[in-house]
Amino acid sequence: MTVQHAPLKDHVARPGLWHVLKDYMMTTDHKKIGTLYIATSILGFAIAGILAVLIRLQLAVPDNTFLVGNAYNQVLTLHAALMIFFFLIPIGLFGFGNWFLPLQLGVRDVALPRVNTFAVWLFIFSLILVVLGLANGGAPGVGWTFYYPLSVDANQTGVAVLMVALTLNGIASLLGSANFAATIVNMRAPGMSLWKMPIFAWSIFATSILQLISLGGLTAAALVTFLELKLGLSLFNPGIGGVPVMFQQFFWFYSHPAVYVMLLPYLGIGAEIASTMARKPLFGYRVMVYSILGIVLVSLLVWVHHMFAVGLPEAWQIAFMIATMIVAVPTGVKIFNLIGTLWGGRIIMKSPTYWLVGFIFNFLIGGITGVSLGMIPFDYQVTMSYYVVAHFHNVMMFGTAFLAMGGLYYWWPKMTGRFMNEKLGLAHFWLFMVGSWMTFLPQYILGLLGMPRRYYTYPEGNFAWSELNLISTLGALTLLAGGIVWVWNMIQSFRGPVTASKNPWGGFTLEWTADSPPQPYNFAHDFPRSFPTERPLYDWEQSGETLIPVDPKTIHLPQDSIWPFMTAVGMMLMGYGLSFGWFTNYTPGDGLRPFADASFGFQLATVLLYISIPVFLYSLFKWAGTREYAVPVAHHHLTKYDNGFMGMAWFIISEVGLFGVLIAGYVYLRVIGAAEPPALRPSIWLAALNTLILVASSFVIHRAEQDNHHGKLTRFRLGLFITLILGAVFMIFQVYEFTLFGVESDWRQNLWQACFFTIVGLHGLHILIGGTGVALPFYQTMTGKMDKYNHGSITPASLYWHLVDVVWLLILAIFYAW
Repeated sequence: MTVQHAPLKDHVARPGLWHVLKDYMMTTDHKKIGTLYIATSILGFAIAGILAVLIRLQLAVPDNTFLVGNAYNQVLTLHAALMIFFFLIPIGLFGFGNWFLPLQLGVRDVALPRVNTFAVWLFIFSLILVVLGLANGGAPGVGWTFYYPLSVDANQTGVAVLMVALTLNGIASLLGSANFAATIVNMRAPGMSLWKMPIFAWSIFATSILQLISLGGLTAAALVTFLELKLGLSLFNPGIGGVPVMFQQFFWFYSHPAVYVMLLPYLGIGAEIASTMARKPLFGYRVMVYSILGIVLVSLLVWVHHMFAVGLPEAWQIAFMIATMIVAVPTGVKIFNLIGTLWGGRIIMKSPTYWLVGFIFNFLIGGITGVSLGMIPFDYQVTMSYYVVAHFHNVMMFGTAFLAMGGLYYWWPKMTGRFMNEKLGLAHFWLFMVGSWMTFLPQYILGLLGMPRRYYTYPEGNFAWSELNLISTLGALTLLAGGIVWVWNMIQSFRGPVTASKNPWGGFTLEWTADSPPQPYNFAHDFPRSFPTERPLYDWEQSGETLIPVDPKTIHLPQDSIWPFMTAVGMMLMGYGLSFGWFTNYTPGDGLRPFADASFGFQLATVLLYISIPVFLYSLFKWAGTREYAVPVAHHHLTKYDNGFMGMAWFIISEVGLFGVLIAGYVYLRVIGAAEPPALRPSIWLAALNTLILVASSFVIHRAEQDNHHGKLTRFRLGLFITLILGAVFMIFQVYEFTLFGVESDWRQNLWQACFFTIVGLHGLHILIGGTGVALPFYQTMTGKMDKYNHGSITPASLYWHLVDVVWLLILAIFYAW
């Protein structure tokens, strides 16, 4: 088949920089938000790639002094953190996901468009926060794993800002994942069942679920680390009976599933490329879906294989070794699906196909070496060596990242209306292919020869170390050359006019019916309601069904708004203040000192922290007070629940995960006798009274929600007001209890008290968040922003408030009654 070109379009004057910037700050268009994710991720990849080249230049020859000591550690930490959290995870899940999930589902946007705007800017600001850390004492030198107790060493810099940035990034990621899940469940084109979705939509769905379940592990690790830095609260400090290895349990509970968060969207992209470029339906569609879901399940059960060498019981090690072997099965099935799709097809050998074939070959090697690391005796021999570095990059860099490139080349004509240069695309591919093997194959051998990872130099005289490291550095420079070719290819593609047709590759999914690039409303047509398979365009062509034209003037889209952006600005200011300042001039080492004694940087950050709270709240209420649509719109829902309820229901999974990880850690410490409660602990009578107050508030808000459904607005407002009063009374009692208990004993000397303040304090923070959530619909109904078309935020606020109450019942049982 030949590539189809569209007729040249008339030249349109380009808007100015401020107009474009303002548009992207206010937009609710999923495509523009996807562009922001992709552009920011490419920037993160560029910075991280340059840092990688610096690392390899240092290691090119023995005893080099180009980049030594803590400077090397800082570069290493930033390289890894940026690559993982600001490139591989966001570009696949949120970049391509935002761009193409609604298009493939045949809808006009995601379920919660303004939440989407808030999430992308929070992601961008979290990257800015990491960069700002360089100007405030330097980057952390603790590695991307920030293991305890290295992360709380007083000589380290920048750890707090990394913890805050990862938390903000995590919030954005969870909101985006819940948004995708709600979109898939609630908003597919009429007639498209789950089993008729494109495989890319399934991969985004599975990845979102995995992210929602597991991210609580990383959040818990970052939160406890941050609290020890700022307040001396710790679950890990062995000086008071804490267990340092428990940090690794928290961290890897997310960070191994994160490998699949970085993989699953790209497997979906690979399947789309394979089916389109081979002119065949996907081989084993249902098996591929089951294998995706199987990966989600089993990947949650393998995190301990990162910790075989820390001295865990043999039974644990064997169980997790078996789980590691099992997770290779659905992963291997997906590789066979891709090969089976290509086999016997009329393959179009264009850039996307090269990236797909390169991925299959490279990832196969990475997967085999991963299984070898799952073998306990072999893992003992090569753990903390360059073999592990080579394996990880084999899977991520010249595995997963190859499909990130493939996705860009595949969807670039749809995104921009332009083709990238094919010769430059192949030059980019071969530089990356050769450069990857030159960089990382020597590292496999170096690991087997005993070279440890994370060392900034090595002596001369070790067999083949010097030669292999030099080859690896030359490979990194080759990758740099490939990156330059790639960026140039993207830039030069914009120099020509829009020439891509709607369906330049001859694809079979719904995004290929939109213009290239798509209009803001995506489609000027409706779709037939029959979806025989996941390839509707092929099916409709065979059956003679056609698209149904729609007048674009009848299409209503969400209003653009500056307030989600401003809410994210408030959170960035808050993040900066929490990172470099505090509410008082308090440090765990020196205690409370006069504010005037603090440094100027600390004082500035603290002032920004206090300013951030009104900025955040004002922006949030302005956001809530602006209707999503300028005109009444009947929403398309596949279930009886609205999008707000559906999004919150998915988001709550992440909150359950966060509290579940922390509570599991506390229960373990209690069971082994390390966290024994002190003689004087908070009285159960006050906790019982608080329980009565909180449970009563749940009944009140439920009644208020029913009154709203029946149009009893006066009773609805009264119910919300009473809920807010009860929540405030709960917090007053909680603050009184915390103050009394904090004076009686020192949380830095008692593990049970540290656990109490961490978990119960986190619940108190959720009371404040939930109270703010309840105040939003109260404000909406008082200002007339709620009617039968605009339901406000009452359903998600009510659902979240019930979650907070249920968590309190569990806290009552484990801290007050046990």
